[in-house]
Amino acid sequence: MRLGMIGLGRMGGDMSRRLLADGHEVVVYDLSEAAVGALAAAGAHPARSVEDLVAQLSAPRVLWLMLPSGTVTESAFGEALAALSEGDVLVDGANSHWKDSCERAERAAKRGVHFVDAGVSGGVWGLREGYNLMIGASPEAFGVLEPALKSLAPAGGYAHVGPAGSGHFVKMIHNGIEYAMMQAYGEGFEALAAYPHAELDLHQIARLWTRGSVVRSWLLELAARALEKDVRLADVRAYVDDSGMGRWTVLYGVEAGVPMAAISAALFARFSSRQTDSFAAKLAAALRNEFGGHALHRLPEGEREVE
Repeated sequence: MRLGMIGLGRMGGDMSRRLLADGHEVVVYDLSEAAVGALAAAGAHPARSVEDLVAQLSAPRVLWLMLPSGTVTESAFGEALAALSEGDVLVDGANSHWKDSCERAERAAKRGVHFVDAGVSGGVWGLREGYNLMIGASPEAFGVLEPALKSLAPAGGYAHVGPAGSGHFVKMIHNGIEYAMMQAYGEGFEALAAYPHAELDLHQIARLWTRGSVVRSWLLELAARALEKDVRLADVRAYVDDSGMGRWTVLYGVEAGVPMAAISAALFARFSSRQTDSFAAKLAAALRNEFGGHALHRLPEGEREVE
C-alpha cells in the first residue's frame, strides 16, 4: 500500500524503513530536512509539507503520525485532519493519553475521517524484530491499515483491540506492567549483588535465567546484555526517568478503583531513584537504554566505583 509518515525520529524513521523493505510506498515528512533526505535515499517519497504529503496519496489516504505525545502531536493532528477528506485514515502512533485519543476520534468523525490510535512497542529493536501493535479503530479503518500492520509487526504481533482510544489504553497498561517487571528485576539483582560470601557473576545469572526459567523474558535478555557491558553498572547513575504512561496507569487505577500495588510501587521507586543511588535503579535505567534507546545519566568519571 501507499501511506504517509509524519515524524522520522527513532521510531518513525525505522518504521518507514521496515515498510519500505516489505514493498510498501511511503511518503515522508519531517521538520528535519536531513531526516527526510535519509529516508528518500532509502526509497521513500519526500514531501515538503503536510499538504504536499497528502497530495501524493490516493483515496482512501492513510496518514501515520509518529511524533512525541502532547502539544506536538495535537498540532500535527489538527493540521493533518484539515488536509484529509472523508474516508481517509489518520493514525496516531505516539504514547498519547487514551482520553485524548477518544476526543480526537470524535473530532475526526465529524469530518468523516477514521481515527486510529496505535500503541507501539518495540523500541530501537523494532526495525529488526518488528513492532508490537495495539490498534484502536473501527473495523473499516483497521481493514484499510492491516497490510501495513502485517509488515510492521512480527507474526502474531498486532491486534485490533477495540474502538478508537483502546489502543492507547492497552499500551498504557502495557507500560505500567513494564515498570513493575523492571523494578522486580532491579531489586532481585541488587540482592544478588549484596551476597555476602562471594561476588556473584550477575551477567552469568541473568543469562542462565533466560534458559527455561519461569522468570525468563525479553527484558531479562536485555538485562543480561546490559550486565555483559558492565557487570556492576559502575558508570550508570541510578536515575530512572519515566515517560508518563506509568503515572497515567496508576492514576487510572485510582479513578477506577483497581488495585495496582506493584505498579504503583515501581513508579514511586523511579521517583526515589532521583534522590538515591541504588543498583536496582541503575539496572532499570540500563534496561530503558537497551530496549528503547533512552539516554543514560552517566556518572562523572571521578564518582565511578573502582572495581
